[in-house]
Amino acid sequence: MLFNSWQYILFFPVVVAAYFTLPHRARWAWLLGASYVFYACWKPAYLILIVASTLVDYVVGLRMDGAESKGSRKAWLGVSLAVNLGLLFTFKYLGFANEVLRGLLHSLGWTYEVEGFDLLLPVGISFYTFQTLSYSIDVYRGDRKAERHLGYFALYVSYFPQLVAGPIERSTRLLPQLWAEAKWSESRATEGLRLIGLGMFKKVVIADRLAVFVDGVYGDPEAYPGGAALLATVFFAFQIYCDFSAYSDIAIGSAKVLGHDLMRNFDRPYFATSIGDFCSRRHISLSTWFRDYVYIPLGGNRVREVRWFANIAIVFVVSGLWHGASWCFVIWGALHGTYFAVERVTRKLRVTCMRALGITRWPWLQHSLAVVTTFTLVLFAWIFFRARSLGEAGLVIERIASGWGLGDGGLKRTLSSLGMRGSEFDTSVGLIVLLLVVQALHGKGLASEWLARLRMPVRWAAYVLVTLVILNYGVTQEVPFLYFQF
Repeated sequence: MLFNSWQYILFFPVVVAAYFTLPHRARWAWLLGASYVFYACWKPAYLILIVASTLVDYVVGLRMDGAESKGSRKAWLGVSLAVNLGLLFTFKYLGFANEVLRGLLHSLGWTYEVEGFDLLLPVGISFYTFQTLSYSIDVYRGDRKAERHLGYFALYVSYFPQLVAGPIERSTRLLPQLWAEAKWSESRATEGLRLIGLGMFKKVVIADRLAVFVDGVYGDPEAYPGGAALLATVFFAFQIYCDFSAYSDIAIGSAKVLGHDLMRNFDRPYFATSIGDFCSRRHISLSTWFRDYVYIPLGGNRVREVRWFANIAIVFVVSGLWHGASWCFVIWGALHGTYFAVERVTRKLRVTCMRALGITRWPWLQHSLAVVTTFTLVLFAWIFFRARSLGEAGLVIERIASGWGLGDGGLKRTLSSLGMRGSEFDTSVGLIVLLLVVQALHGKGLASEWLARLRMPVRWAAYVLVTLVILNYGVTQEVPFLYFQF
């Protein structure tokens, strides 16, 4: 069931109404059933995987709680890791691993006749796998006691607002909220619906509109000039941000109406002044997951520099692989890791150069240069994220480097070949500019202050206006969210 569908528009109010009507002791069962129905709308058979993961980690948690030795606790943690990562590997990485092995053996002159694997990737498996793994690791570390109530634990694993594409919640944060008795709050409901409306606007009005241009150019990059490839890459940067942050907004808003607070997943990432800053602003629930459960256990930055470089490489390459079983995602992750490492090594040199050039005398210029540089580096990496193969990524880069070719009506011909009118293109650019302006004002606290000063009738009129814009200018086709494929 898609958030941007009529099914969800009907499903959510029914869930909320029944949730607050039922006595507190029965609410977990209602939400659990609703969550399973929500997921089963894609493929009911894959509920088996969620149930299996839930049962395994429920038992593992109880066993670790009752274990008398650290060795026994570690063994049970190994069971959780083996089952969850085994399922993830089977459905997401087995085919990729098979092709890598085939290529390696063929390069050595050996024959390899195992056919490729083509398993349908269960929606959201990367997200709920990491969520339930964080619970097992937290119990192993002693950060929380094992959950005794199977129903509440199953609800934690499958909670429908964030089941398919996050935010990836921690048991120490979400489980206590599920246990607590939520009271209906008009203010929380209003705030939640405002987030849902914002998410819908970003998804159907901005992201899905940009997708027309992006999909056309990346579908056949050889047929378009370098300028079109560059514009498509810029559009994709905003498409994937608006698409994914829209899902997070709707998830957080839906949970808020139900009385639960999910963690913030985005904080204006394209205003970042460094790659480290960018990573801390984008997909926050995943970046903090890798920080807490991979980077810090590896030693973090408390190790020798050579070991630190290895830690960074591991974290970013694995993060890239988390997004998909493809060399493109490996390169995407490795690029960010390289950027991050180079930033650290060259920090003093960059400060010295800035001072020598006198740029430090104008903080606004220094800040702007940092933002533009960071966005350019991120933009280059997005090419590998969007391309379907390394060859296609190389072709896009070659096109951009060979010249833009948008003069003498080149842009008009490109738009025409994609079935877009010039006004549609102008609208897309205008929406990106509007997004950046609103986010800049929000960063200074001006947007929220302005909204708070509006009288209630005017505020609701603004909400109605946004709704009308979504209905009239949004892409009516139900386009799946990009992160469903991960």
